[in-house]
Amino acid sequence: MVKSSSTPSTSTSPADEEITGGKAARYFVAGTGFAAPPLAAGLHVVATPIGNLRDITIRALETLAAADLVLCEDTRTSARLLDHYGIKARRQALHEHNERARIGEILERIGKGEAIALISDAGTPLLSDPGFPLLRAIAEENLPVFAVPGPSALLSGLVVAGLPTDAFCFHGFLPTKAGARAKALANLADSRETLVFYESPRRLSATLLAMADAFGPDRPAAVALELTKRFERVHRGLLSELAATFAEGDTKGEAVILVAGAPEPAAANEADWKAVLAEALAGQPLRSAVDEIAARFGLKRKDVYNAALALKAKE
Repeated sequence: MVKSSSTPSTSTSPADEEITGGKAARYFVAGTGFAAPPLAAGLHVVATPIGNLRDITIRALETLAAADLVLCEDTRTSARLLDHYGIKARRQALHEHNERARIGEILERIGKGEAIALISDAGTPLLSDPGFPLLRAIAEENLPVFAVPGPSALLSGLVVAGLPTDAFCFHGFLPTKAGARAKALANLADSRETLVFYESPRRLSATLLAMADAFGPDRPAAVALELTKRFERVHRGLLSELAATFAEGDTKGEAVILVAGAPEPAAANEADWKAVLAEALAGQPLRSAVDEIAARFGLKRKDVYNAALALKAKE
């Protein structure tokens, strides 16, 4: 899901308690009830809507209705979805503060043949959400894991941004502190693929300014807000323009930021790089000179190496 990385309270609340529903494995759509078929034992990782409740899949409804236990990031948040579809499955909170403590119990239940569903507050679990320690433990025990695919803010933002989709990289939430955020962005400045980030609305302005500084003000980008919801909107433009757009006023809605990859470097003039190569060969070993020139001009090492051999042969 897209949400802030703020730390939830560790105090005990109703969301930390196991909620028991009825025994019937049923779900309802527009008032019509449907029976859910039995599930295979294992962990079922279920994607849920990121805003629009109608984005749920039939398989997800069947899985949540038939599960022996539904692990929720927050049972109060997930109640809106489950209650909307009349799902009475047993629910239990699983978040970053209790996940490791509950892994043993969950492994034991799956080992005994139970089918357990894992959902986050919204979207596909494990993408900037809890669940990885549990999934890793289940994989280490060679217990079954099933993906129930569906909504994802990452992919929804990508397909509406108007940026290349043939290669992209998801970086989740950036560090909240300015120095760490600037360092993380600097490390990505030369990445060629489209970059995708999640961000809290209260940090959106600062993050866009930091991106304009790290990637350059003229890098194309997009900001997608409130995806699939009533006030969904997508802002496209240069990073400098987007930073100015969000510089004033409070932004509402969780954000997906998408930034175009770095442009390919301009082709180096052959005469220029060969001249620099000749100078490099005069002062350092062939291998070092080749590595330096290939990196400096963005050339294939093989081409530079062959040119170096040719220069050496003329000496």
